[in-house]
Amino acid sequence: MPDTVGMSAASVAETEIAKKALSVPPGTFRHTVLTAAKRFKSTWAELGKLLVQVRDEAKFEEWGYPSFEAYCLKELHIKKQTALKLTRSFSFLTKHEPEEELTAQEFPQRAPAFEVIEVLADAEERGQLSPTEYKSLRDSIWSPEKNPAELKKEFAERFPRPPPEPPPESAQVRKLAQMARKLASELSGSRRIPNAVAERAAALAEDLEDIASGVTDA
Repeated sequence: MPDTVGMSAASVAETEIAKKALSVPPGTFRHTVLTAAKRFKSTWAELGKLLVQVRDEAKFEEWGYPSFEAYCLKELHIKKQTALKLTRSFSFLTKHEPEEELTAQEFPQRAPAFEVIEVLADAEERGQLSPTEYKSLRDSIWSPEKNPAELKKEFAERFPRPPPEPPPESAQVRKLAQMARKLASELSGSRRIPNAVAERAAALAEDLEDIASGVTDA
């Protein structure tokens, strides 16, 4: 058994994928996906394309997995969220690019940076990016001379995420009550805190818990 002490999580995953690939017949579609998963950091578009096919054709069922997510995690060592980002980003390109572009042999190597496409896919999902606007951005996205980090920053500022909605009032009050109870508990356990102070904190916690139990969201 190989010694994995000190190895990064990524290298351990690569080792596991390589071991799995040895048990799968070379030349099969399953083996192709495994190989792509091992090198997807540099060719995300290749793996994204294959994963869309695995998902849409339910290939994971043929290979003994109950779900697409289970297949990605167990066989490819790719978390659910990562698999979602890969398939969504490739689907974004499928929607906006001609088929001959995506089927070209050099496509995986020249595809736009994953982090850039992810920002645009998010923006489109929020209704911030139209097909016409994508066309106006296309040349910069596909240009190998453009810095991906700078493009990501530019697009993130151009298509900002909306601020998160505040939590319901009931959740806010419950959180305050929990914080008060924790403080009261810590004060009562400290020898440096006078009993009177700890008792006032406990009373405050009780008052907030009573309030929290009666708060409902409209």
